Amino acid sequence: MRGSTYIRPATAPAMNRTFLANIIFLVFVNVLVKPFYLFAIDRQVQNVLPAGDYGVFATLFGFSFLFQIVNDFGIQGYNNRRIAQHSHLLSKYFPDFLTLKAALGVTYAIVVLLAGWLTGYLLRYPWLLGGILFNHFLTSLLLFLRSNVSGLAMYRTDSLLSVVDRLLLIILLGSCLWIPGWRTYVKLEWFIGAQTIALSMSCLLALSAIRPHLDRLQLRFRPRLLLVILRQSYPYALVVFLMTLYTRLDSVMVEQLHPAGVIEVDRYASAYRLLDASNMIGFLFATLLLPMFARQLRAGEHPGDLAGFSARLLLSGAICLTGAVLFVRTPLMAFLYTDGDHYSATILAWLMGSFIGVCGTYIYGTLLTANGRLMPMNRIFAASVLLNVLLNWWLIPRQGAVGAAIATFVTQMGVFLAQLWLAYQLLPLRTQWRSVFALGTLAVLVVVFGYSLNTYTTWPWPWRFLFTGLAGLLLALALRLFDFRGIRQLLSSNTRPKGNV
Repeated sequence: MRGSTYIRPATAPAMNRTFLANIIFLVFVNVLVKPFYLFAIDRQVQNVLPAGDYGVFATLFGFSFLFQIVNDFGIQGYNNRRIAQHSHLLSKYFPDFLTLKAALGVTYAIVVLLAGWLTGYLLRYPWLLGGILFNHFLTSLLLFLRSNVSGLAMYRTDSLLSVVDRLLLIILLGSCLWIPGWRTYVKLEWFIGAQTIALSMSCLLALSAIRPHLDRLQLRFRPRLLLVILRQSYPYALVVFLMTLYTRLDSVMVEQLHPAGVIEVDRYASAYRLLDASNMIGFLFATLLLPMFARQLRAGEHPGDLAGFSARLLLSGAICLTGAVLFVRTPLMAFLYTDGDHYSATILAWLMGSFIGVCGTYIYGTLLTANGRLMPMNRIFAASVLLNVLLNWWLIPRQGAVGAAIATFVTQMGVFLAQLWLAYQLLPLRTQWRSVFALGTLAVLVVVFGYSLNTYTTWPWPWRFLFTGLAGLLLALALRLFDFRGIRQLLSSNTRPKGNV
């Protein structure tokens, strides 16, 4: 496909404007809700629980997530791309997909419980493991239902559905955390149970959003069709499985390989929460970009402009945020957590470094997925799993959670660079070296500014964080990585960003 042409590049500006308008709305609603949940609710739960309890939750969460291939089997990605390209198929095949999701959920529960029995987790934490695996099923079901919503181009509805579960958790858990005398009721079991309630209600709301597009809501068992769906979704399942391994093995390996198991996982989870909060924006980009890329490719349109524009936006923001966090990491962790210290800050530094690689993967991995070229990408993921396991096996016994963070950084940056190379091999993308140089310059200048500010001033750390981030954004504007005039033009005219990163 290298060097192939697309016949209708002129429609790219409209797609760029659609993407930009919806990503602004999507980011707005998520920035209001998800960071508030992570830091006002999830963080407080970890601080209130006895030391190590949240580490148990993180370990069981990561362990049960390793088997997500059985729970999803690529249905979400396959269905999102399929509905975006052929929306009329939703009503015809939704009952079959729903039946398949139910069957996969039962199989997933059996597999996790069996694996939990073999590893001893089921005997030590039977109710916790059962609750967490059920929540994983509900999360997978919610993502499947949302894949139909976004596939139907109901982007704003999908944006709202992406935060409903967090809003409900804020209400359910906030009442226990903020009402005097109720903190004693905050237990790990209630934390998991509140997630079950919130996810169940979110699934019902997502189902109600697509109900008008269905002839009737029912389960339908057609074995031959289900086998066809499984065969066609298999490459997507392999993507999910391999990505799960190299992103979720860390907490399980820390618990297994380090003498202070759950305590180290507790410290790792406290730093990982900030990476999770940062990842929110990148994940939203990917959620919105997948059906748009798929629709462009189906229509024979050039995907490079949308990919390059979104990459410049996301990578610029990632560099600014990472630089701002890097120089205030120790006081930030001490402020957020009762046990926050220099050790936790070192974990955070490596994890935030990996955020840049994660953002690049959200753009170019999504583009490759929409193009359907999954097997070459799966080879990258397989190599990354091997690299991640070897690094964790070597580093965790020596450096604990810091070793796991280093392994995450190396793996994520490697995946991004490999996917970027693959995208340029398989798709008609062109490199605009000015953007590459501008991103590199931005990274250097943010580091220099942040170092100078934190070395030569005595300002409180929140001000140093704020000014480093703002300086980075101003530098990005000066380097023309993005500009408000160009954004206004995208929303109101036929101007489009040129080139790719």
